Amino acid sequence: MNESVTRPSFAHSPGHSPALQPGPKMFSDLAPLTDAVTLSVDGQPVRARAGETVAACLLRAGVPYNRLTPVSGAPRLPYCMIGHCFECLVEIDGIGNRQACLTLVRDGMKVRRQDGAPPALEPSVP
Repeated sequence: MNESVTRPSFAHSPGHSPALQPGPKMFSDLAPLTDAVTLSVDGQPVRARAGETVAACLLRAGVPYNRLTPVSGAPRLPYCMIGHCFECLVEIDGIGNRQACLTLVRDGMKVRRQDGAPPALEPSVP
């Protein structure tokens, strides 16, 4: 991969929608992206490798956090990548608290980072 190419990363400022901005990345592709799908992350298109997890895609895209904790607002990233720690929670297609490390990407998927706790489900009608 040509290192002179500026890669996107996601920034966050409280009260504002995260924006796609050029910046350094911690993870990169080992090979050209083949069998690519496109998903939306906080409204921004991101290309992913078919068969990879949402967490792997977000890390490679330079997303600095998956969620903000409900109490302190601390940013959290995937930790264990096997579904034990729940640090990678995101909203996928309108459903909150989904584990990004256990969810495979698919074309057209809509992913949003969680800002604290997601709203409670509406009470069921008897």
